[in-house]
This record gives sequence, C-alpha cells and structure tokens, in this order.
Amino acid sequence: MKIAVECQSPLLQKSLEVFLARYLSSVKQCDIVVRDTQCLNDVRCFYIASNEKADLKKPFSKSQLILALENRYESVGCVTKELHELPKEETINFDILERRIELLTREYQHNIINAIKAFYEK
Repeated sequence: MKIAVECQSPLLQKSLEVFLARYLSSVKQCDIVVRDTQCLNDVRCFYIASNEKADLKKPFSKSQLILALENRYESVGCVTKELHELPKEETINFDILERRIELLTREYQHNIINAIKAFYEK
C-alpha cells in the first residue's frame, strides 16, 4: 500500500504523515493520494473534509482513517493488504501495555477497597 499526502492544512498534513508513516510514498508511485481539497478527475484521490462529499469526515481517528483507506484501496482494485495488521514487535508492545494496565487496575482496586475498609472501621 503506497499513500501520498497533499494537504493545504499544515496540521492535517503532519497528522496524516504521522498516522500513515509506514505507507508514505511519492505522488507518482502511490496507489492513493490523500487531500483536503476536492479533486474530481483522479480516481486515486481520497478527500478528507468536514462536508458530506468527503471520503472521510473530520474529525476522525487513526483507526477510522485506516479503515476508510483500506476500503478505498480495495475499491480501486489494488492488491488487498490489511492496513491494520501490526508488525510483530508492535503486538509485543501492546501485550506489555495490556499487562501494565491490568497491574494498575488491580492496584487501583486494592486502594479503593482499603479506603472503604478504613472508612467503615472508624
């Protein structure tokens, strides 16, 4: 999947570059061009805006962006590739994050129980 980003808004441009860093390519070599201005004659154009004619309406999340781009990628007839598949190393980091959240949740639960016990023991 090769994606180029051409936006007039510097904030949107940078955000999309961060979200799509793994897929960035030049306009000449890309499968999809993400823009914040409407383009009529380019099949590869993916329009992001606040109006109803947009392919993706603002505001949006990274997952919404990836899902919308995946749908466009398939509709254009490109070779299907799942955009939301994470590399193995990112999955491992997610597992570490999940364990950390579980640990913090247990610690928070323990603190609440201790506070309730202390309140009722008085």
